[in-house]
Amino acid sequence: MNDTPNLALPYILPAQAQKHVTHNEAIRAIDCLVHLSVASRTLSVPPATPDNGSRFIVAADASGSWTDHDGKVAAYQDGAWAFYGPQEGWRAWCAGEDALLVYQDGAWTELSSGGPGDLPDAFDNLTHVGINTTADVTNKLAIKSPASLFDNTGNGHQQKINKAAAADTASVLYQTNYSGRAEMGLAGDDDFHFKVSPDGSTWYEALKIDRNTGRVSFPISGGPREVLTANRTYYVRTDGSDSNNGLANTSGGAFLTIQKAIDTACALDLSIYNVTINVADGTYAGAITLKPYLGTGPITIVGNTSTPGNCLLMGTGSRISAESTFATYQMRGFETQTVTSGNSIALSGIGILQLNNWRFGACAGSHLRIDNGARLHGKSGSFTISGSASYFAIGGYSATIDFNNATITLDASVTFTATAYAQYMALVNFQQTTFSLGAYGVTGQRYNASGLSLISSGGGGASFIPGSTAGATASGGTYL
Repeated sequence: MNDTPNLALPYILPAQAQKHVTHNEAIRAIDCLVHLSVASRTLSVPPATPDNGSRFIVAADASGSWTDHDGKVAAYQDGAWAFYGPQEGWRAWCAGEDALLVYQDGAWTELSSGGPGDLPDAFDNLTHVGINTTADVTNKLAIKSPASLFDNTGNGHQQKINKAAAADTASVLYQTNYSGRAEMGLAGDDDFHFKVSPDGSTWYEALKIDRNTGRVSFPISGGPREVLTANRTYYVRTDGSDSNNGLANTSGGAFLTIQKAIDTACALDLSIYNVTINVADGTYAGAITLKPYLGTGPITIVGNTSTPGNCLLMGTGSRISAESTFATYQMRGFETQTVTSGNSIALSGIGILQLNNWRFGACAGSHLRIDNGARLHGKSGSFTISGSASYFAIGGYSATIDFNNATITLDASVTFTATAYAQYMALVNFQQTTFSLGAYGVTGQRYNASGLSLISSGGGGASFIPGSTAGATASGGTYL
């Protein structure tokens, strides 16, 4: 072997004459290749007046004295060109490009370019990287600097934060002295959350963007109302959950309670549209409070209109009540029963409840207790009485109970203190109402009107309203 295996430096052989020639040739090769730096890699023709010691990577299709030396390192040494064939993994600094080159797979490319000839695995699968600081097991990439720049390559730039599953977290956390103060991202689900904290331990969710609808909610302040652009239907089922959104008639979509559906609807801006709450068959023990809402409405709550007894509102205390101002509601297809105490329906305040397809079961208080200007309309409706109560219908303080052109059927004998009772300028209207008693009867006073109130039978006579004892009037009360 006359040359070294890597750089092909010539050996000085035994008894060789002019040993200095061989030695100098090796020195010139070392001078060229150690700490290799070339002026350019784009020339295919040698420069006319090269500096002694200047080096180049010969470009493709070379000519002149560089012919047949494409890709080699050309060094101008002692007035002549010397050529050195690169080997896999050689590196060279290219001054003309301010770039570090590597020779791989027969080509020279930038070390960081990711193209052929690069070392693509050099910075892959690192356990961690710390820039001006120390990375650790959790913070595998750590940067300590006044600012960080993620620049574009001519168009734009996209930063990605990915998580494995919906229940995981993908977020940006802002800290003060390494204690969290604000966080935004997908925190525990796929909705977008904005949170703040005074101490890094207690967190307040200020804003949430729903992943399915894009709607913005403000969990703490309530925020602006969602404005309806079409009619909306919510669903309630005994196998639902109040953590659902109520928009699907499935156990995973429907609400569990009617009140949750009402509260959700009342948080909307109905605009010119209305909301329907469809309630599946079953027994619902929760009390219902009718509330005011924004928009024209109405809000309609529908149970089983064919068999109201299949959709039962039963429990202790009044089943349906209202806030002092409650707008307009429609309800149909239910049976009400109260246990121990309470009225079936007790309204007090400014608002209208339109009732139909209703069954009144046993009641500890009154089936209907309407006061303080509230109005209950049963016009042209169909009603069944199957249980006793203190009163069937009692109105007071300028309230209105209107059963004009309705049909009221008994399917059991019942007892009332009075079937109809009006006081303090209230109106109870049974004009053109049909009472269908069949084989059943009512024990108790037919009516009682006092305090400038009016009970109207539409001229049906003193015995028109069912009962076992005669009705009475007092203190300016009137029966027509």
